[in-house]
Amino acid sequence: MTNRTDPYGRTIDYMRVSIIDRCNLRCRYCIPEDIQWLPPKEILTLEEIAEICRQAAAIGIRKIKITGGEPLVRKGCLDLIHMIKSIPDIEQVTLTTNGTLLTPCAKRLSQEGLNAVNVSLDTLDREKYAKITGRDALADALAGIAEMEKYKIPLKINAVLQQGVNDGDWQTLIQLAKDRDISVRFIEMMPIGHGRQFASISNEDILEKIQEQYGPLEKVQKILGNGPAAYFHIPGFRGDVGFISAIHGKFCHACNRIRLTATGQLKPCLCYEDHISLKEAVRGGSPADVQRLLLAAIAQKPAGHCFTQNREKITEKKEMAQIGG
Repeated sequence: MTNRTDPYGRTIDYMRVSIIDRCNLRCRYCIPEDIQWLPPKEILTLEEIAEICRQAAAIGIRKIKITGGEPLVRKGCLDLIHMIKSIPDIEQVTLTTNGTLLTPCAKRLSQEGLNAVNVSLDTLDREKYAKITGRDALADALAGIAEMEKYKIPLKINAVLQQGVNDGDWQTLIQLAKDRDISVRFIEMMPIGHGRQFASISNEDILEKIQEQYGPLEKVQKILGNGPAAYFHIPGFRGDVGFISAIHGKFCHACNRIRLTATGQLKPCLCYEDHISLKEAVRGGSPADVQRLLLAAIAQKPAGHCFTQNREKITEKKEMAQIGG
């Protein structure tokens, strides 16, 4: 079946799939220390997630991103990747992780044909890392990145800069792309959950500072991922620098995704609480029921978020880890 379009003519071929709300880190803008974890019975089984992905492929979804929380915390995550990679018409399966658990998983991820991995890493400073994440685990994250490089799987670093915390760390982070096949991407802070408490740093400002140091940058024209990142090449660098600018460079007109939470809630847009539950359909319904609800979610996609206009209209109150980061 051909790809599906939403009411605004956007092709929806990408689904982000959260498989767990738990994480081994406590990034201050994502998971508060006192968060209440979901009861295990509320979380979809791996087989249920795979079945939803199977029916998503039947209605035109071609790319799956596995997220959490921290997906590698979930027992059987690698088995799930195998299941999804085996679904006809699924062209890409990628993973977003904090990297701290990658080292023992890298070989298996390669064997399963994982198409790419994104590692969330906001600083290369050990003390700042511990302050941001609540854990002294920078060495583990860097070791995981190095291990993944051995298997030639496309690797991206996702960094969120915070004013007064790591706002100057772009200088060291982009060095990861200097002599390595790594893209370093800066993501503007989303006003979701605890992220509301932090001021967003404009990616335009970061790009301007990089160009002050390295001169005018050439925009990369080839497609380097499935999402909205704009990439630039720094002369003399092996990798590229990317920007995901949801706040200061709203890209809703090109949105190609829906989100599945670990509890089976299908979200048409990150900004709003609106969702359609697939749990009952996947546990007691038919494949046709799951497909119908997937199509209903696509039909309900709004024209865009309201992060930059009326923040009181943001109805999603959950933490990012509960939604799927």
